[in-house]
Parts: sequence; C-alpha cells; structure tokens
Amino acid sequence: MEFLLDTRQAAPRIGVTAGTLENWRTQGTGPRFIKTSPGRGGKVLYDPADIEAWKEANRFQSTSEAA
Repeated sequence: MEFLLDTRQAAPRIGVTAGTLENWRTQGTGPRFIKTSPGRGGKVLYDPADIEAWKEANRFQSTSEAA
C-alpha cells in the first residue's frame, strides 16, 4: 500500500516543480487530488494511483496527437 503524497512529494513523480503542480491544480489540468478539509486550511494530497492514471492519459505518440 502506497501512502498519499503532498505536492512536494508528488511533483517529482511527474517531472515538474511543486509550483507547476500547484498551477495545474488551480487550472484543473493536473492529476486528481484530495483535499483534507474545505477552505484554505485543508491539506492537498495525491494518491500515487491517480498520478499514474494522469500520466497514462497524457501519453502520446506524436505532437499532432496531443492537440
């Protein structure tokens, strides 16, 4: 069983900085995440399975396919 990851731990698994992952989260373009409580005080966590699913969904053969 893998444990949930915070933004700092999740970012290297994708190959981006924590700041990029935070930006993607606000834009809704990154992997699914879990918020431990509503509002600004909630901690953001990532399930490694969601990271892997996002990576698989964003895998392409050519640049024309990614458009």
